[in-house]
Amino acid sequence: MKKKLLLLLLISLGLSAQQRPKLVVGIVVDQMKMDYLYRFSNDFTANGFKKLMSEGFVFENMHYNYMPTYTAPGHASIYTGTTPSVHGIVSNEWYSASTGKERYCTDDETVTTIGGGTRQEGAMSPKNLLATTITDELRLSTNFKGKVIGMSLKDRGAILPAGHFANWAFWYSKTGEFISSTFYGTQLPDWATNFNAQKRFMPYIDKGWDLLMPKETYNESLADDNKYEGKLYGKSPVFPYNLKEMYANNDAGILRATPFGNDLLLDFAKEAIDKEGLGSDNDTDFLTVSFSSTDYVGHIIGPRSVELQDTYLRLDRNIADLIAYLDKKVGKGNYLMFLTADHAGAENVTFLKDNKYNVANIPFGEMSKNLKRFSTDTFGTDVIADFSNNNVFLNRQALKDKSLDMEKVKTSLSDYLMTLPQTKRVYSKEEILHATGNDFYLNFIAKGYDPRENGDLVVLFRPGYIEYGATGTSHGTPYSYDTHVPAIFYGWHIHKGISHDKKAITQIAPTLAQKLSITFPNGSECQVLPEILNQQ
Repeated sequence: MKKKLLLLLLISLGLSAQQRPKLVVGIVVDQMKMDYLYRFSNDFTANGFKKLMSEGFVFENMHYNYMPTYTAPGHASIYTGTTPSVHGIVSNEWYSASTGKERYCTDDETVTTIGGGTRQEGAMSPKNLLATTITDELRLSTNFKGKVIGMSLKDRGAILPAGHFANWAFWYSKTGEFISSTFYGTQLPDWATNFNAQKRFMPYIDKGWDLLMPKETYNESLADDNKYEGKLYGKSPVFPYNLKEMYANNDAGILRATPFGNDLLLDFAKEAIDKEGLGSDNDTDFLTVSFSSTDYVGHIIGPRSVELQDTYLRLDRNIADLIAYLDKKVGKGNYLMFLTADHAGAENVTFLKDNKYNVANIPFGEMSKNLKRFSTDTFGTDVIADFSNNNVFLNRQALKDKSLDMEKVKTSLSDYLMTLPQTKRVYSKEEILHATGNDFYLNFIAKGYDPRENGDLVVLFRPGYIEYGATGTSHGTPYSYDTHVPAIFYGWHIHKGISHDKKAITQIAPTLAQKLSITFPNGSECQVLPEILNQQ
């Protein structure tokens, strides 16, 4: 009898260990450096980022393992468990070697907008994503019973994480509405239509943007209104901001570059959880939320601005609000949450230069203009089809018309590029495709390179250099300031802990697959985070 009871107990424990959470919540914070969790920590609440870090498992040394570190490749890599060389999202937008045309990561001319917004805003789908996502595999594993919903202010931040089989992906329109496309359905769900009809963005615009906390709190940032900051929609970067003046042209897109874009997204997320019944049954659901306002503020105003610090202090409260809501709605311990970022970001180059670091920003268009001039002077014709995303594309017809040898042209262009102060290395297509992994930075480039899409040469800048304006900041390099991001797991079967071992962002999706006992995404490198899997 005792043996039978013991056997039943062991079976029971085994079944319990195989159970899945009711809901998985994936949070991506756009352009978030790991540093921000510490720089601003004195002013965080106890129930937001600090709660995740004190009660969850924190990977202190999580990195991207490819170049370019941009938004679309970042979201795709988190959720597919592989890199752009496999999943095909090689940038946000890029000149395609195969078509000779510009391509946007989620463009799809076969679908149309549903909800408000223009046709261009809504003609989007995941068709350019070549690999499956962890969200796709969850849908397959539940025989499409588990729901997957993705949302963000950005179309790419909503669509790519949600994958090919999502029930819905929603993104923000200039009208102030969350929209979608006919890839997902013929009309928005009633709850989304009702949410949009309430014009929930207007109270944020009417109130304006002032500091959340007393001015002296922001001593981790530079002075308000300094020369490293860009203007916010034409207005000087000084608090308070009158958002009603900026909204004069009826473009609700202004909310993106304020912390209230994150607030509105959280409002929408809670509505989706409630009305879609996410986490309410035994078929695991998956909600992906990408907070984008941090990226807009970082790009325009910069990483050491009071505005960015205020945005993170408010995001901390958003995280606390979401945790409290999930605890109440889904149940504490019934959901699994992870938080990471799609890339980090560089210091403002002018700020570094003023502090005696010998670097300079590279204005947009300068590299392309100089390459074309060099080409014309050297070969008697312009052989440059395009320069973008650090890729040089050659014009085959121009080479043919002048009977130019491609290899000699590439060598000449490489030699020229190496004379520029910003250039560290120039790699040819052949070098990239035959990379052995012995060259640290070439390995980054190879993992971000698709021969059908990328260029004939790829230029690696030296550390600190950015092809960007003199104010604000950007990202895209393989250097640690762009690759080092937070990664925190919290909730269902997660015990608190910390790891300082170097990890790759592509380990998140396969770890979730193993944690949920489902199939790996089909392009995944299948390298997992054992610290998470060793917890039950």
